[in-house]
Amino acid sequence: MNRIIVCAFGLMVAMLTSMAQAQDFPGRAIKLVVPFPAGGGVDAVARTIAEKLATELKQPVIVDNKAGAGGALGASLVARSAADGYTLLFANNGQAVLPHLQKVDWDPVKDFKPVSNVATYAMVVLVNANSPIKTLSELIQSAKAHPGQITYGSSGLGGPLHLGMEMFRSAAGIDILHVPYKGNAPMTLALLGQEIAVSMDTLAVSLPHIKSGKFRALAVTSQRRMTLLPDVPTIRELALPDFEYEGWQAIFAPANTPAPVVARLNAALIKVIAMPSVTQRLIDLGYEPKPSSPHELTTLLAKDLVIYRKAIQEANIKPE
Repeated sequence: MNRIIVCAFGLMVAMLTSMAQAQDFPGRAIKLVVPFPAGGGVDAVARTIAEKLATELKQPVIVDNKAGAGGALGASLVARSAADGYTLLFANNGQAVLPHLQKVDWDPVKDFKPVSNVATYAMVVLVNANSPIKTLSELIQSAKAHPGQITYGSSGLGGPLHLGMEMFRSAAGIDILHVPYKGNAPMTLALLGQEIAVSMDTLAVSLPHIKSGKFRALAVTSQRRMTLLPDVPTIRELALPDFEYEGWQAIFAPANTPAPVVARLNAALIKVIAMPSVTQRLIDLGYEPKPSSPHELTTLLAKDLVIYRKAIQEANIKPE
């Protein structure tokens, strides 16, 4: 009986402590860890959010770039941080990819508590403007007529662009040859120089080349057409009714962060993302603003962990 009373008392103390933390939160600066270099797409979105989040929470929100190991290093730092809401991870869907491709010292489900999704982004299937391939149907037909001869580039083995093309290749039933590069920049140069026949990239990187007439956009990977490319059809419209491939950017806290603190952060993020200036900035960067509840982000992560594992296995991509 005494043991039951002690346990109940312990639970009550923990609950009261958690509530007190939430009422006082935030009482100092928040660190938003971006596991990629400054200047990239993830960093640009993180800084947009951080600026307005600081105003909403009335505390500084400091973006801390901790690049390395494809995003695994920054995630590891946050996973080992105090679970108090003052150190957060600004991750992309690589959070659901990395555990399948390399040995990481964190678990994407057990070591993090989802706070909110921020935005989603589609990919664009691209060819050089001088390519004889004019449409997605022509790409599929040509690949079937010449198996293994059409080359496609990616920003690296097992990255989002590689996985996206592999998912398209599998769904379309075609055999095309993968040529990995060390990042978006060399892959883009390769397509500009026609060293490769096709690529898939984010709108943030490819839009300037589409607008300048150097790249031809064949299709987008989202469910609906993209705001900035209203004349470019989706893969679903053209060839594969069930196809969809969208990346995301989201905020996670360390596991065991008190639920009231997560709720406070979630509410603030939803308000920030709904601000017209933030919404427009995300759209201009090629993203679709898409805040969520912690539960919705949990579901999205779980779904993508399954999808990416299957794509990696089917493409026979070996872990490092």
